[in-house]
Amino acid sequence: MEHAQERALNETAAAQRPEAALELLVHGVGGTTPDRMLDDPRTTRVAGDDTAAVFRRTADVEAAAQHTGTDGRPVPEAYVWCNLTSGNGARALWLLLLPFMVVNLAHWMRPAAHGRPRTIRLHGLLVRLAGLTLTVLLVAAACEVALDLAAWQCAGTSACAERHSWLGFLSPTVSDGGWWSRPGRRLALAAFLPAALVGLLWYLSLRTWNAYESQLPLTRPSQPDEAGAPTALARPGFWYGRRLVARLRAAHTAAGLLTVAAATVGPAVRHDRAPGGPAALDTAGVLLAAALLTTAAFAVAVVCSRGRSERRLDEDTDAPLVRRLPLAALLLLALALVYAGWERPGWTSSGRLPGDVAFGGITLVQGLLVLALAVVTHLLHRSRPDGRAALRGLGGPAVAMLACALGGVMSGGVSQRVADWLDGTHAAVPGPPVLLTWQASVIPLVLVVVLVLCGVLARHALRLARAERAAVARDYPGEHLEPDRTRRIARVRALATLTDRAPLLVAVVSVSTLLLGAAALVGALATGQTPSRAARDAQGFVQGAAETAQALGSWLIGLGFILFVTWGRRAYKDASARRTIGILWDVGTFWPRAAHPFAPPCYAERAVPDLTWRIDTWTRSTGGRLVLSGHSQGSVLAAATAWQLSPATRRRVALLTYGSPLERLYGRWFPAHFGPAALRALHHEVDCWRNLYRLTDPIGGPVRVPADGGPEVDRAPLKDPLAHGRTDDHPLPAPVLGHSDYQEDPAFAEERERLLTRLRPELPVQRPQAGP
Repeated sequence: MEHAQERALNETAAAQRPEAALELLVHGVGGTTPDRMLDDPRTTRVAGDDTAAVFRRTADVEAAAQHTGTDGRPVPEAYVWCNLTSGNGARALWLLLLPFMVVNLAHWMRPAAHGRPRTIRLHGLLVRLAGLTLTVLLVAAACEVALDLAAWQCAGTSACAERHSWLGFLSPTVSDGGWWSRPGRRLALAAFLPAALVGLLWYLSLRTWNAYESQLPLTRPSQPDEAGAPTALARPGFWYGRRLVARLRAAHTAAGLLTVAAATVGPAVRHDRAPGGPAALDTAGVLLAAALLTTAAFAVAVVCSRGRSERRLDEDTDAPLVRRLPLAALLLLALALVYAGWERPGWTSSGRLPGDVAFGGITLVQGLLVLALAVVTHLLHRSRPDGRAALRGLGGPAVAMLACALGGVMSGGVSQRVADWLDGTHAAVPGPPVLLTWQASVIPLVLVVVLVLCGVLARHALRLARAERAAVARDYPGEHLEPDRTRRIARVRALATLTDRAPLLVAVVSVSTLLLGAAALVGALATGQTPSRAARDAQGFVQGAAETAQALGSWLIGLGFILFVTWGRRAYKDASARRTIGILWDVGTFWPRAAHPFAPPCYAERAVPDLTWRIDTWTRSTGGRLVLSGHSQGSVLAAATAWQLSPATRRRVALLTYGSPLERLYGRWFPAHFGPAALRALHHEVDCWRNLYRLTDPIGGPVRVPADGGPEVDRAPLKDPLAHGRTDDHPLPAPVLGHSDYQEDPAFAEERERLLTRLRPELPVQRPQAGP
């Protein structure tokens, strides 16, 4: 309470000072602490909570220095948001959601288009359907492990059940025909495991939905020209996707439960449809299957319904039928468990459940969706070509393909490891579906392609490093040049350029995955056998290659599965490991959940409203000048925040970005939202903007915004290191900083001061026409 009263008095006093100035600092990926951002061990939280907050130096708070800081510079404030992605141990569960996060990125990678609203909606629809297939794939993998491998195969085989005593009560021989040993009852009991997985996904999505999507952005009236804005990030409802996530969560939860019900009911329906089967159960099975198909069709229709509503804050709710869709699916699952567990004398389990058909259908649908998405994306890109767009605008389909591949690898890895654990090398049970073995067998081929490409890129980097030595020498005139240090600086610059080669790597991996995945699907359906058995009658080389690929693929999938589990356990217990995982989420979860409700939540839906509220309230109460200072991913948050401000507030704000991926990564991979037109508009709408970067920085780069008669946005590349060798100003060797410590460069304070000079406290203000 005392702090609140003190802040109120400070704001009132500052309102009388026309020269009030504030520097709002926003950190980048990986997070940091407020004392490091403010360069002072004594800091005080002035707004926010334990998840995200604004801090000031304690001396500034105690001195009530609202117009300038205690050291004469603008009052620095630090916005710390790292706990949004790397907070408590539950964040380790987000590793399960990696494919969902990747497919959600594909939604936002569409090219900028002109006059193609229906094609844009089709693009979003295809990505949402691809996301739905990933949910079904994950749940189907859980069903494969619990229902097929454990309950059907192992419990139905005496040798396997005897080795695993915990399955004894499900075995007809070990339990001597116990009540749970009937095949249908074994399946019904095992179905609780994948159903619990669906429940966990629903819980995680609901919990994060309440914490993230429920943050109400700063309300402001829509502008007349907002419909034609160069980026959707300027729309009032962009960072408020509560309704869409709720709708998709209902559909995906229902789809997951229906997948479990179908896996449980399917074997019983086939048994009852056989000649001599019970007529009553046969009719009940047909009716239940029809109900499952109808509900599944409705879930797909819900996914296909309209996407995001961004032009306003959409606080409406969907129809009760949509909201109660998971409850209907849960009821059908309960009926499916009762139906499967009904007494069927003489029914025994043998072989595999029809997993090849299920996984083959999912793989085929995913491939067709990716191809259709590529066609739609090409049409959008052709309507407004962008030479800087990654993969000629085809980044979305490529990333969607990677998401499907990740889902397949995770599904195959879990199935293969559980099969090996249950059966070992005894070959008592058939094992996982043949298609999963084929898919594992192509992994070594994909890795060979990747290694070859990495070798080519490394060779290119070495050539560039040799060519860069002359440029390094020119940057340090008059200094004594040490050959070893020159080579080291040139090598760092050359390695930093590899970021610009990422589209080539993504393209090669995506195309390889698509082609080899198609070959695996054809091989599995054509032979019905594993690669090693299908090649038994082939030539010796072919047979050896097939056996090697299958064994190596199984080993690699097993290693990946072990590393995945180990990493998850470590992240749960170790905060530093959790922070490392948080860096991945920092990059991948900037965007709202528009394609998959089970993806990790969008931290920007909390961070952007936080920043807009802080900037708006401070400028209104003080009438002062504000520099919004963003490093790395913080510069992306700063740009998104500037778009959300009202025009009057935006004119009081200067933008200082450094180590910024705004154009180098976001502009290339997300051209519809950070493309050239969007960045030019941002330059025009904020009062002034300056961008700092280094040639040694692998992430940050120029924003490439033309001056258009006004001041340049990009400053010439900063020297890194500041001195080549030992000088009077740098008696010790200066480090190569790369992406870090931009604030230590003298250019940072110089540019901040120039931005404040160009800002004017009174409104309106005429945009300056000359550079600093």
